[in-house]
Amino acid sequence: MTASPEPTPRVLVTPAAEATIDVLREEHGPLMFHQSGGCCDGSSPMCFPKGEFRVSTNDVWLGRIHGCDFFMSAAQFAYWQHTQLTIDVTKGRGASFSLEIPLGVRFLIRSRLFTEAEEQHLAPVYDGEEYPQEA
Repeated sequence: MTASPEPTPRVLVTPAAEATIDVLREEHGPLMFHQSGGCCDGSSPMCFPKGEFRVSTNDVWLGRIHGCDFFMSAAQFAYWQHTQLTIDVTKGRGASFSLEIPLGVRFLIRSRLFTEAEEQHLAPVYDGEEYPQEA
């Protein structure tokens, strides 16, 4: 019997972003991310204390990065559903309410299209009210 392949993750995180998440988690506790479909910094991934940003059926849960739930607006997901996202961090201040801003860095997204093989095994997505909660 052949084992089924692991699902292709929809969102990844770089080691540099993980290190920033660790700093933020130390200060703020559990965290979450939301990627909106807004303009300017509103289209950047934003980090909040877990539960501070209210998600709903208008949001899609894409998975977890470094222990943090990652959501995207459903409208934005309609455009990005064939794209794997990698959350990274860069020097510079964004103009948002995201927690990393006082550190002099900002989170950003790098993306690439899934291959045909990857698309056959994509990790499931859930709406913002029905995503799998961590135990």
